[in-house]
Amino acid sequence: MLKKSPFYSALLSLAIPIMLQNLLGSSLSFIDTLMIGQLGSNSIAAVGIANQVFFLVNLFAFGIASGASVFLARYFGAKNYFQMQKITAFGIFITFIGGSLWAIASLFFPEQIMLIFTTDENVIQIGVTYQQIVALSYIFFAITQTLSIGFRSIGKASIPLAATAASLTINAIGNYVLIFGIGPFPVLGVAGAAIATLFSRFIELLIIVTYTIKKDVPFKIKTLKAFKWDSTFLYNYFITCFPVFCNEMLWALGMTFYKIAFSKLGVQAIASISVTESIANLFFVLSLGVGNAATMMIGQSLGEGKIEGSVIMGKRLMRVSLGIGLLMMVAMMASSPFIPKLFNIESEIYSMITYSLIVIALFQPIKSLNMTSIVGLFRGAADTRFALFSEAFSVWCVGVPLSFIAALYFKFPLWAVYLFQNMDEVCKLFLSFARLKTTKWIKLIPTEEVEK
Repeated sequence: MLKKSPFYSALLSLAIPIMLQNLLGSSLSFIDTLMIGQLGSNSIAAVGIANQVFFLVNLFAFGIASGASVFLARYFGAKNYFQMQKITAFGIFITFIGGSLWAIASLFFPEQIMLIFTTDENVIQIGVTYQQIVALSYIFFAITQTLSIGFRSIGKASIPLAATAASLTINAIGNYVLIFGIGPFPVLGVAGAAIATLFSRFIELLIIVTYTIKKDVPFKIKTLKAFKWDSTFLYNYFITCFPVFCNEMLWALGMTFYKIAFSKLGVQAIASISVTESIANLFFVLSLGVGNAATMMIGQSLGEGKIEGSVIMGKRLMRVSLGIGLLMMVAMMASSPFIPKLFNIESEIYSMITYSLIVIALFQPIKSLNMTSIVGLFRGAADTRFALFSEAFSVWCVGVPLSFIAALYFKFPLWAVYLFQNMDEVCKLFLSFARLKTTKWIKLIPTEEVEK
């Protein structure tokens, strides 16, 4: 893959389906926000706050699945398929437990969750309704993530893409008929959006489980031995994957604290954030695709014992990510005055969103580089502890303090708070580049037994 043609062929075959899947996932959020936006600012704010729980579930599942991908890609490169089954079994077990805990919290303590962000009674009431309906979808989504990573690790990223496409289609149709009461369906408003989301995520899980069972993929669990995890397995798994999980959870908690800081600017700011980030996520999908593809490519390369080639590949992936980041910066800045007009929002909120999008766009190249280095290269090479350090230090020692200072002490407008928040990306960039100049980011994983 070091020759340019095979390299780009491998990158595109992995990255394009991942990009499209992320685009569809972000589009689902965008469509949700767009349709719910027709119900007014309070509904946007309520669903935006309620979805903070899903955000945490998403990052939890991604953390577990991303950690598992470090092993899955390596073992696929080494053709050790039994270990891939063990990793998959353990990943499903952990994500099921985690998704269930988040579902219980949303079912029984939704008001307490809403009170973290707002005291507006109308917003809380709407958010509680939404949370309690979508709660079970957290379990569906968490398991789906583990199986999706399995397909990506073997180069079949088109399978989770197809499942996500079906989910998005069902969600969009469900939103339309249930929110607004089309045909024989009653007008359910926010509750209708929640029902559509719950059903679409169940269908997504059903599709990917069915395909896993019917096809002879290397990570398909074929024996109960895959559920036997001895101390050596658990040690090797957690020493590599636990930093990834901590990384995602600390990052997710940091993002939640950012939202708390933003919420101090008022209900209009909360509504602005929901729209701003649903738009901004659409422009980050290309960087997500390259970053996740980098994890698989580096992991498979190291599984085959190609250390020097992995270093060369890493440099090439960073150049690609920079180009994509610059492209997205230009596209986002050019479209920032127009996309917010699709929403039913007041002029003041429109201005908040437009200025915030311009600020976020300026950091797209840096965010793209960080995505490829931290999520792609460091995790793919099992340098998960440094990835944890760079992420946690940047968010908690730079981004969170600056966001609260900007919002609470100086009472800056939303776009300025975004500017302060993104200083964490600048910090991560310096740390990542310093690490990449060495070869310390290349880590070896102990060889495990094959099935007997």
